[in-house]
Amino acid sequence: MTSLNMLSGGAAQGLVASLASQFKEATGFDIAGEFGAVGVMADKLRKGTPADIVILTTPIVAQLAQEDWVVPGSIADVGMVETAIAVRAGDAKVSVKDAQGLRKALLSADAIFVPDMMTSTAGIHVSKILWQLGIADELASRLKMYPNGATAMRHLAASEALRPIGCTQSTEIISTAGVVLSGPLPRGCDLATMYTAAVTARAAHNRQAQALIDLLTAADQRDVRERAGFL
Repeated sequence: MTSLNMLSGGAAQGLVASLASQFKEATGFDIAGEFGAVGVMADKLRKGTPADIVILTTPIVAQLAQEDWVVPGSIADVGMVETAIAVRAGDAKVSVKDAQGLRKALLSADAIFVPDMMTSTAGIHVSKILWQLGIADELASRLKMYPNGATAMRHLAASEALRPIGCTQSTEIISTAGVVLSGPLPRGCDLATMYTAAVTARAAHNRQAQALIDLLTAADQRDVRERAGFL
């Protein structure tokens, strides 16, 4: 079976999965590839990993276009994704209305599940917020860091800690069984990130890659995007 190869930020995994059968019906192609921290995915493309399409943050796609790794005319925004708080299914949701409320919630947790704090969009932001709130050193031993948000959320779902929480892209929370979206980060600590798709310059299946971009961004797929967590 022929597959379209993708390199994507984890934020788009749930949305892509929800449209995979529709894409296959239209093109005959499955969707294969990797989902992970956006910096890692961009570097994989640069190092020669075969890919027909990328879905990464807007600045990274713009940089890849400047480096001639993606086709400028194919670039299209998919939607905004908020960084948010997650709890295990069945646990009480964490109500966070301001920065002090977030600080209290983080200090109350005995385990905090996050994606890579050097290469992932949400992880980099969480690191910044911990320093901003003055609790980075105090919470260092409680951080449970994983290569991407989806993996972090799976470990949160299986955690046996008493008061665990997670923080990653809302789309990764929504698409992971066993965790629920507790809410976005409060004003002043919040982050909404635009994710953008593009056909790669070395695509083996550029027509099908463009067809997937058209499907991901179509006006009649707005409800699907919103259910997946895209604003």
